[in-house]
Amino acid sequence: MKKRTFRRASLLLLALPLTTLFSACEIRVEDAVAATSGPYVTPSVDVAVHYEMISPQSPAPVHQDMHWQVASLRQRIDPENATVYMVTSWRDHTLNVVDTLGHRRSVMPAPGAVLTPPGQIAPGSFKKLGTDMVSGQFCTIWRTTDQDGHESDACYTEDGILLQVKQQGRILVRALSVERVPQPDTLFAIPETYSVVAPAR
Repeated sequence: MKKRTFRRASLLLLALPLTTLFSACEIRVEDAVAATSGPYVTPSVDVAVHYEMISPQSPAPVHQDMHWQVASLRQRIDPENATVYMVTSWRDHTLNVVDTLGHRRSVMPAPGAVLTPPGQIAPGSFKKLGTDMVSGQFCTIWRTTDQDGHESDACYTEDGILLQVKQQGRILVRALSVERVPQPDTLFAIPETYSVVAPAR
């Protein structure tokens, strides 16, 4: 039977892994070899974060839950009011999109650059702007510029959790709650009985 294209993968536009926020930054060779000043962008602890995001497709904010398991380097994204969730495995660099309503799943290469390991400073050029308090969590604000010259200010905790992203003074991403608790393997399970379909193009 011909595989059906997984149309719901378009939700990925709202749910790219937050650990690859700076993947579009211009990285010099010397930065990649030894970054000494910059953020930790990958959580070094298991964590669940509830985010509010500004979407180009919606006038109202959208929400999503992010789960991170540090031992397996896996991330799960659950967009609000969606029957689809996404699991990224950085050990094998794959992204699984799971449709719980249609009992379908799709697998594709993980988006973005190679993951910066937990506890390592992200490669690239960053400017430290100061500190902030977001949802009761202390974080450091870092500014970076992408290849098109657009600046982003991201606030990261010392253990690598993204709390806020601003562009031109406008908040695009904000953590509403942070729970540093163990994330069970069951959260990242991919149902083997679901039919496999081709990713949307």
